[in-house]
Amino acid sequence: MFKTFEVHLFGGSFALPLPILVSVIISIGAYFVGLNLIPKMKTMFIAAKLYGTDMNKKSQPKIPEAFGVVTGCIFLISLFLFIPVPFVGSFSNGNMEEFPHHKFVEFIAAMLSICCMILLGFADDVLNLRWRDKLYLPTIASLPLLMVYYTNCNSTTIILPKFVHQFLGTSIDIGVLYYVYMGMLAVFCTNAINILAGINGLEVCQSLIIAGSIILFNLIELFTGQYRDGYEFSLYIMLPYAGATLALWKYNRYPSQVFVGDTFNYLSGMTFAVVGILGHFSKTVLLFFIPQIINFIYSVPQLFRFIPCPRHRLPKHDPKTDLLNYSKTQFRVSDLNVLGKLSYFVFKHARLIRCEEEQDGVVTCNNFTIINFAILLTGPIKEDKLNRVLIVFQLICTGLALVIRYPLAHYFYEY
Repeated sequence: MFKTFEVHLFGGSFALPLPILVSVIISIGAYFVGLNLIPKMKTMFIAAKLYGTDMNKKSQPKIPEAFGVVTGCIFLISLFLFIPVPFVGSFSNGNMEEFPHHKFVEFIAAMLSICCMILLGFADDVLNLRWRDKLYLPTIASLPLLMVYYTNCNSTTIILPKFVHQFLGTSIDIGVLYYVYMGMLAVFCTNAINILAGINGLEVCQSLIIAGSIILFNLIELFTGQYRDGYEFSLYIMLPYAGATLALWKYNRYPSQVFVGDTFNYLSGMTFAVVGILGHFSKTVLLFFIPQIINFIYSVPQLFRFIPCPRHRLPKHDPKTDLLNYSKTQFRVSDLNVLGKLSYFVFKHARLIRCEEEQDGVVTCNNFTIINFAILLTGPIKEDKLNRVLIVFQLICTGLALVIRYPLAHYFYEY
């Protein structure tokens, strides 16, 4: 058994296992390592021609890119150092028959999937992979998770809300569809952050908020007496991630000194998927992705090519005013397929896009991202202010997610 330490919160107290304290210490170390390592490696990345141009600045400086791989390495090393900690008690007993092999395998499988996504993300930054590759590669990387889930748990039963109990019962076993859902969760998480990006610090800050939301949720569950292994496992993963990412945010926030690249987006998405799947709270993880879900739904017409989609949908910078305007796409309505025409008319009449129709039938409208939609609502705006607007929206959605998860859920589910 591990020693515990008392945590006092809101007039109460609860005991946390010693491994969580060790994880906190390692996370603080990851933060300071990142602070010192990132600035030293900027010249190395530029020398290797891993850099991009900041299109939203007047001077359009060259910024070292793909720094998510640095954060990913710091994060993985933190996890490597932590590996013995949760299992040291079992080692000391000397009885390997009591060793928690299933927990050890879960931890190793989690690191394997995260490591795969760091590799694939860096390959994307260097080789510029096709869009369809970004769909099936996370699926492949999630296979270790699904296999471990199958061998250790294999629970495919979902709890149903109260209002359908008289028709379908209290729960239903959906079998293989649950594994399809978990695979799709990994794909969604890795790509959802990637498509809500394009301004300084946005990817990192939204990931930090999601990570903080998951950590807060885990602590609430532990504080209320839900000592489930999944919550501790999640903290083991999320605390070092938060420490390493916080250091990256210091250099990626406006004005960015480094760009994170797709490596960071893939790393973050898979990390969230890992704790959701193996921690057995995947639906709660999705609640913390409300802005990303909204952005995905809003982007569907362009993501599935119903509406022409340019390679980059970043806001357009006006060098004269140093303000960002929404970027645009052009098309002829007559050239669209049925779904394209339907999407155009629905979005137009719902006033979700701003259209300009010319006499020759060419339509010009904003690109379908909530970044451009936010500019549509606010008007031309400075990049740092736009970032704050989107981050405040993320925080509001986190509050909404916690309300859905706790007060509202009790009206629909039995506890």
